[in-house]
Amino acid sequence: MTSTTTTRIFEIADEVDAAGHNPTLASVRKALGGGSYTTISQAMTEWRARKAAKETPVQEAAPQAITELLEQLGTDIWTQALQICNGRLSAEREALENDRQGLEAQRQEAADLADQLSSELEAARQEATDLSKQLDVAQSTVKGLGDQLRDRERDLAVAEVRADEIKTRATQLTDQLKAATAQNAQLLQTITDMQQAKNQKGK
Repeated sequence: MTSTTTTRIFEIADEVDAAGHNPTLASVRKALGGGSYTTISQAMTEWRARKAAKETPVQEAAPQAITELLEQLGTDIWTQALQICNGRLSAEREALENDRQGLEAQRQEAADLADQLSSELEAARQEATDLSKQLDVAQSTVKGLGDQLRDRERDLAVAEVRADEIKTRATQLTDQLKAATAQNAQLLQTITDMQQAKNQKGK
């Protein structure tokens, strides 16, 4: 098997593998345009070995010096990481404490405001109760005054009717008085005339 043939088989196997297919002996032989299966098999065995060598990472323990250096480096990194974490944790705790104090102050302020509003509400309710009582008294007073006004209006109406009756009666009595006065004057005149006539006869 020549190196040229082997190289060509490697190239065909790489192309088939890159295309996502398994480079079998038959597919490589077909692409090669013929050839001995023995030759192709030997070349594919070598190709697969090379491919496995490329894909398999080197597994070897690190030297003691490197191991110790990595351990020290890891310890230093871990120490710094802990310091950073502790610093952040302390800052976060301080921030949380500040937030807690702020929230506590807001809670206390809200509680004070609630107490103030509660007191104001209670005072408003008491004032409303007092005003309601005053309104009841005023309504009762208005009702009493209304009843008195209706009584006065009724009495006034009765008085007006009575006044009209008295006025009518007074007019009637006045007319009667006038008539009686006229009659009396006439009687007096008659008596006077009769007295004069009598006196003249006696002479």
